[in-house]
Amino acid sequence: MISRVRWLALLAVPAALSAQTRRLSPADSALIGRILRAEDRRDSTDAALTQGSAHRDERVRAIAQRARDRIRDPRFAARDSTRPIKASPVWSEPAWRLRFRALTPQSDCGALRAALADSAWPVRLRGADLITASCGADEALVATLRVWIDALPADASSRPKGQVSWHAAAHGIVALARARPDEARRRLETLAAHRQWQVRMYTARAAAAVGDLPRLRALARDANDNVKEAAIDALAKLTLHVDDEIFLAALTSHGAQAVRAAAIALKGSPRPDVRVAALAAFERWVKRGNASERDARVALLEAAERPATDDRPPSTRVALPPSAVALALGANRTLRVTMSPASGGGSFVVRLRGDVAPVMAARVLALAAARYYDGGMWHRVEPDFVIQGAGPGTNEYVGYSRYFRDELGTVPHVRGTLGMSTRGHDTGDAQWFVNLKDNLRLNRDYTVFAEVIQGIDVVDGILEGDVIRSIRVER
Repeated sequence: MISRVRWLALLAVPAALSAQTRRLSPADSALIGRILRAEDRRDSTDAALTQGSAHRDERVRAIAQRARDRIRDPRFAARDSTRPIKASPVWSEPAWRLRFRALTPQSDCGALRAALADSAWPVRLRGADLITASCGADEALVATLRVWIDALPADASSRPKGQVSWHAAAHGIVALARARPDEARRRLETLAAHRQWQVRMYTARAAAAVGDLPRLRALARDANDNVKEAAIDALAKLTLHVDDEIFLAALTSHGAQAVRAAAIALKGSPRPDVRVAALAAFERWVKRGNASERDARVALLEAAERPATDDRPPSTRVALPPSAVALALGANRTLRVTMSPASGGGSFVVRLRGDVAPVMAARVLALAAARYYDGGMWHRVEPDFVIQGAGPGTNEYVGYSRYFRDELGTVPHVRGTLGMSTRGHDTGDAQWFVNLKDNLRLNRDYTVFAEVIQGIDVVDGILEGDVIRSIRVER
């Protein structure tokens, strides 16, 4: 324990140590690189760990000890008794978030009606999401939902800062489906044909609420895989295996989310051709060589009545980005995230925390430099929790082709920190999530690799589907 506290204290001031101690040689830097590669491979036998632990420079010893601890215990329990290496910035919250939190499933119709007129759209949308059948007799509330739906423009691909585009109509139709099903059903045909795929996705949710099976069957064949996923999920719950023909056709989809949904819907099907089709689809997805598409592959195996252990993921990547050593030694690297003008514009700056997650920070830095994130969107927005996305074509079931290893550390998941999205230990998919509030329960399982240092108001203003124009390394 004394040694662990010591190396954490040493890492607390890397800049000061750099000034007070000798310059590291190229051989020293090469050794640090070998230590980081050993940690990334989870190779406790690598001689670099022993050499690093005996090195005369305290910085190298600290990095080697941390690597040993992380390899020995993937959950890195040793960090729990130590203080954070360096505190993250403290950000105040927008005033509307208190009103957002005041809305709960127990809120009455009067409170929800008032929320629909709030000055902040996140509060309005939250109010709509909580509407149930018990509010169907509230004429003023229902009138607001009608206005939202009927005001949907033909082109809802852009929005001004602080406003919405497709969001009001999409949330409104789902709320109306719960409050007044017959009235909502009459509007589904128009919305199901809208050019904005998010509108069609929410229409599938509304169709599920009113039990509109013909609409769901049509949307289960939609060109967009997010729409297809929503419709298949709903259809499978309502009709069980009656629509297996549709689900079989969806196995040829390009998007992992649609294939996964179809495979889950087909599990237990009485049709003899399901297993053959699921195995054929599984082989196609193996050839794609994308580690983060594991959920789709496993669902296909289960539909084929095969165990998840039959999965054949791609080999683990061991290449170390060149910047990892400098980041491990405390180099300051920042990224500017610029939002598309069609998504309200603005930008925010994040600082990479290479002092705690050098390999992950270096890989994110390399992807940003290669413009991997340009054009990505925030597909998950929970205004009192996190925003998540950033990668191209992001959804919950696909990301970068090689997993990032966890680098759990002592920086807590406080408001403004950035964590790496995963679906299990060591399954980082290069998607970011930004903590919109203190989410300390995430400390145990998710790596903090960066923190917002400028523009938190832009982060707070992001809505579902907003697009990133660019992420650039700041010089």
